[in-house]
Amino acid sequence: MTLPTTMTCIEISEPGAPEVLKPATRPVPQPGPGQVLIKVAAAGINRPDVLQRQGAYPAPPGASDLPGLEVAGTVVGTDQTVCALVAGGGYAEYVTADQRHCLPVPAGLDLVQAAALPETFFTVWHNVFERGQLKAGEKFLVHGGTSGIGTTAIQLAKAFGATVFATASGEKKITACRALGADHAIDYTATDFAAAIKDLTGGKGVDVILDMVGGDYMARNIRSLAADGRLVNIAFLKGSSAELNLMPVMLKRLTLTGSTLRPQSDDAKARMAQGLKDKVWPLIEAGTIRPVVHATFPLAQAADAHRLMESNAHIGKIVLTV
Repeated sequence: MTLPTTMTCIEISEPGAPEVLKPATRPVPQPGPGQVLIKVAAAGINRPDVLQRQGAYPAPPGASDLPGLEVAGTVVGTDQTVCALVAGGGYAEYVTADQRHCLPVPAGLDLVQAAALPETFFTVWHNVFERGQLKAGEKFLVHGGTSGIGTTAIQLAKAFGATVFATASGEKKITACRALGADHAIDYTATDFAAAIKDLTGGKGVDVILDMVGGDYMARNIRSLAADGRLVNIAFLKGSSAELNLMPVMLKRLTLTGSTLRPQSDDAKARMAQGLKDKVWPLIEAGTIRPVVHATFPLAQAADAHRLMESNAHIGKIVLTV
C-alpha cells in the first residue's frame, strides 16, 4: 500500500465555538517506537473534545494538537481492523496509536460502532470498576445516564451484577435509561435525586456514584452514598468547587476519588485495555453490551457534530465518519 504524504484533518483554528473547527491538510503522522499507524474510518466525539476546542483542555505534551481521542480503522501494513484510544489526532484520515491501546473490533460491530467504544469504555472500566471497586450485588448510580459515559456505565454495571440507578432529563431519556438496563431512572428536572435515592434504597444509599456534574451535586452525592460508599468524579459540568460538610465522609467511611483518562501513563492505559479485552469484549460479542450511536457526521461536518453534543439532545455517542 502506498501511503499519501498528506491527509485531511480537522484543526481548532482558535479557542471558541464549534465553527472554529476547520478542515485542513497536514502531513500523515509517522508512528514511533511501539506505535502503529491507523487509517481512520470513524472517530468518536467526546466532551473533552469540546473542552479542548474551547481552550480549556490542552493536549498533553507529545500528543497531537488535533482533537479526537478514539478511532476505529485499519492498521497500515497489517490490514487488521481495530479500535483505539489515542491522546489526540483522531479527527483525521490517519492517526498514530500505542499498539497496546488498540483493541480488536468486536465481532458483530461495524467500524462506526467500534469507534464509539474506547474513550467511554476505558473511562467507565477504570473509574467504576478499578477506582470505584463496584461489585456484584452493590447499588450503583450514574448521572447523565443517556450520555456516552452514561449509556456505557448503565450496561456495564448491570452486566456485572449491580443494581443500577441513573439520572436523566425528560421522559424520553428516562425510558432510554430503563431500556439499557437501569433498574431505577430518576428525572432530575422533576425530582431531587438525593431524595429519590433515599426513598428507593430505604434510606441506605448507594455504594458507588459516577459523577460528571460536580458543583451542587457534590453534597447531594455524599448524602446519597451508603456506608463505605465511593464517589468517583470524572468531570465538572457545573464546576469543580463546592462547599461540603465532610462529617458524613468520616461517619460513613466514604471514599472520594476521581480521574481523567488522557494524562494517564501509556502503561496504565495498556492495563485498562487488557482488562476490557478480557472481561468486557466477550460481553460485547455476546450482545449483552452494545455501544449506543445516536448520530454520525462526515469529518468535514465536525462543527455540526459538536453543536449536537452541546445541545444535550443526543442519547449515546456521536461519531464522525472519514
